[in-house]
Amino acid sequence: MEDFFTKEQEEFKASSMPLAAKMAPQKLDDFAGQQDILGKGKMLRRLIEADKVTSAVFFGPPGVGKTGLARFIAKQTKAKVFELNAAAVGVAELKQVLTEAKYRQENQSSSRTLVILDEIHHFNKTQQDVLLPSVESGQIILIGLTTENPYFYINNALLSRFSVFEFKPLKREDLSKILKNAETLQDFTTTSDAADYLITQANGDARRFLNAIELALITTPYNGGKKEITLEIAKECIQLRHLNYDKKGDSHYDIISAFIKSMRGSDPDAAVYWLARMLASGEDPRFIARRILICAAEDVGLAEPTALVVAEAAFKSAEVLGMPEVRIPLAEAAIYVACAPKSNASYLAIDGALEEVNNGPRRDVPKHLQNGMKNEGYKYAHDFPNHYVKQEYMPNPKKFYKPTEMGKEKNIKERQAALKKK
Repeated sequence: MEDFFTKEQEEFKASSMPLAAKMAPQKLDDFAGQQDILGKGKMLRRLIEADKVTSAVFFGPPGVGKTGLARFIAKQTKAKVFELNAAAVGVAELKQVLTEAKYRQENQSSSRTLVILDEIHHFNKTQQDVLLPSVESGQIILIGLTTENPYFYINNALLSRFSVFEFKPLKREDLSKILKNAETLQDFTTTSDAADYLITQANGDARRFLNAIELALITTPYNGGKKEITLEIAKECIQLRHLNYDKKGDSHYDIISAFIKSMRGSDPDAAVYWLARMLASGEDPRFIARRILICAAEDVGLAEPTALVVAEAAFKSAEVLGMPEVRIPLAEAAIYVACAPKSNASYLAIDGALEEVNNGPRRDVPKHLQNGMKNEGYKYAHDFPNHYVKQEYMPNPKKFYKPTEMGKEKNIKERQAALKKK
């Protein structure tokens, strides 16, 4: 009776598992995507197959197989396994695990300890330092999982003991493979337009993809003995695309960087796309407007001075308007800055002048320019032809502003050259 009850329990547990858990790969060939690190002959695959995995960090966006691979390794290894979450575990609990690992190493020489630490980026420097001696001595094999760039969030001493493996968003063909496996496992069909919609909206996230499929299956009645997911059902089950945008994480900085570089690179379509990504993710419009202001001054400069005026107007709009209205002046400014001719001559000029002030020779204000000299010796420019007269404005003159041939700056360059000939 006891054996039967245990079997019943196992069957109930299996039936209540989420689809994503049921679809967990049982062998390496079942993994969708990540062939650059799990393909035939790749180092990580060879280590897993030989049960020789060393301390490593798996990083990448959600739903791309980091946790699935770590748990697969845990099932295959002969090591004692601890699975922890850095957002929940304390130093005391962590030290208890490390103490047990040390005991196992010293008293059971053939026994190893594998620690899977999810969200390792939540550990501060002190907590990471607690791990260092155990990783360094080989008392534990540590697999850290994170959605953040480990080079920013893991201290160098610990990171130097890791192999770092980057997991990429899944491709359309990877999600198609997962869908076919799910259809076989759960015995359902998906219309082609529904499959295309689900794959597009999942945005490379297998967990989100499978959760949507599971919700569709729960809410879809049988049709002729089999369930079919249609486009209408798919749209109800995965209504908004996951944008993978954390205002405090790496994706935030990656997207704002792409936005700025698109404006600098004169690509208005890319600029307005990244702008839309930020707005759709709830980014503060004022943050975006400040970046447009900076780009207008730094990268457009005097090649098109109006860009700064347009950018300032967008910034003022961001202070008084909310979504969705603010999207329009922000788009206008971003497109204007992207389309404007570019010059960083003003940026280089002020940086060069600051360098001269800090490290160059001291220069005193010429007497004819000093405030209390009653303009003795000073020549008033407007009293001369073309409102220009040659005179000393700076001892030991040095050229900082070098206008380019771009846009209105070309006119400035030509005027400066003409004045010098007088």
